Amino acid sequence: MKKYPPQFKADAVALYESRPEATIRQVAAGLGINLETLRNRVRAAGVSRPRGRRAEAPAEPPTPLEAENAAL
Repeated sequence: MKKYPPQFKADAVALYESRPEATIRQVAAGLGINLETLRNRVRAAGVSRPRGRRAEAPAEPPTPLEAENAAL
C-alpha cells in the first residue's frame, strides 16, 4: 500500500472540491491514485455532493404543454 504525504491528501481533496464538474474517478485518474483512496479521503474530509446525475439547465424553453404540466 502506498503512503501519501498529508499535504498530497489535502491537495487531492481540494482539487476535487474545486472542480464541481469532475467526478472522483476523473480526479483520481488525473492524479494517478486509486479511486477508492481518493473517495475515502473525500469522505474523511466531509466533502459531499448530490448523488445521481447533475441537473442541467434546459437548452430550450419548455413547450406550453410542458410548462402546464410543471405547474400542476
